[in-house]
Amino acid sequence: MAVSRLAKYLRQDRLPHVWCPGCGNGVVMKAFIDAVDREGLDPDRVAIVSGIGCSSRVTGYLNFSTMHTLHGRAVAFGTGVKLARPEFNVIVMGGDGDMLAIGGNHFVHACRRNMDMTMIVFNNNIYGMTGGQYSPTTPFGKIASTAVKGNVEDSFDIVQMAITSGATFVARSTVYHYNQMVRVIQKALEHKGAAVVEILTNCHTYFGRYNAMPEATRLLEFFKNNSVTIEKAKKMTDEELKDKIVIGEFISTKRETYLDRYSRLIKQNLAMSHKE
Repeated sequence: MAVSRLAKYLRQDRLPHVWCPGCGNGVVMKAFIDAVDREGLDPDRVAIVSGIGCSSRVTGYLNFSTMHTLHGRAVAFGTGVKLARPEFNVIVMGGDGDMLAIGGNHFVHACRRNMDMTMIVFNNNIYGMTGGQYSPTTPFGKIASTAVKGNVEDSFDIVQMAITSGATFVARSTVYHYNQMVRVIQKALEHKGAAVVEILTNCHTYFGRYNAMPEATRLLEFFKNNSVTIEKAKKMTDEELKDKIVIGEFISTKRETYLDRYSRLIKQNLAMSHKE
């Protein structure tokens, strides 16, 4: 029954998908359509935008109004869709490389503007589609095809980056924590303003293989064994939190959105022009 209930949200003629067996991207896609279904959103009023990368192929399988756009520019395209059709639920989906490297500038400014859309970041800590290069979220010391002796850079904390940049809803989950993942996506869809959901997902083909976790189950076990809730994290020392994944809802607040200000400016200008 669950399959038939959610199948309407998929372009079944595009299946099977291109993701590697066991890839977490399919789990994130399932969680997203589960959240849309639970929220009762009108599919004709949902627009989903992606850039380039393994996870960005998601728009090809989702039966909504979708755009598969340029590398790193999904947030910019999503902003345009929201300005043109403010009544739509606009969701931007992309990987850590697409959203935080070439697309990092767009991501930061969408948060700063409090642009009313949901940004779901599939974080697998590596560039999966192009050969396993290290990404902005590859942890220090981890191996990639372009860091064969271990990554020498510190990684971005997507949650802190989003909060600092001005996002008004920010959450993190993993593909192991399915029910929590659905709940935070639901809350992001309900939220008015810039909503960011980071989801830790497994790329065992590259990240896992390079870092002694070549099976999908090994990475899922890692997510299970190394995730802690925000409440628990508050009671832990920095040393205890080292290499841990803090999951949950970090911020949910209200602030005037870019569309609110833009609409008010238009009304003011129209009123002034009528007086003239």
